[in-house]
Amino acid sequence: MTRAQQTISIALLFTSLYLAVFLEIVSFPEKIQSEVVPVLPFWALVSFGAYLLFKLGWGVFTFNDVPEAHKELMSQIAEARAELSAKGVDVGSD
Repeated sequence: MTRAQQTISIALLFTSLYLAVFLEIVSFPEKIQSEVVPVLPFWALVSFGAYLLFKLGWGVFTFNDVPEAHKELMSQIAEARAELSAKGVDVGSD
């Protein structure tokens, strides 16, 4: 099973479980059914967004801990500066 198939399968599982609860096929106490269940998709979306922002921030924070990527990026920057300088563009230097 590919990663895409696995992701789609898990998404369909959670969607069917949510619909079963939302349509009251599987019931919970009235307070949970009326106040918690309707906002679960929004809560999941916000939580997923927060997770992705954390992963992005952590990647930026630990970027210098990846020496190979740092060296590669710095060489690409130097190459781009050389190409632009050859074309007569003033790029400045750090």
